[in-house]
Amino acid sequence: MPVRLNILMEEAVYKRLKQQVKPKKMSAFINEAVRTKLRPAPKVLDAAYKRARMEAWRSALSEDWAVTETEGWPE
Repeated sequence: MPVRLNILMEEAVYKRLKQQVKPKKMSAFINEAVRTKLRPAPKVLDAAYKRARMEAWRSALSEDWAVTETEGWPE
């Protein structure tokens, strides 16, 4: 649900924002800019790691690189 927000911004940044972003798109632009700067929530990140672990191509890639993990090490 959208929330109305009043913020302070440097005038120079605001001028550039107005030049480059259409008025009807400004809220979406600011929302996306803030979202990219925030860290993902720990639960979201954990879920993404668990899904990635199940992907077959990652297992195959890991097996391909396993040889290099011990390459050149004394036995």
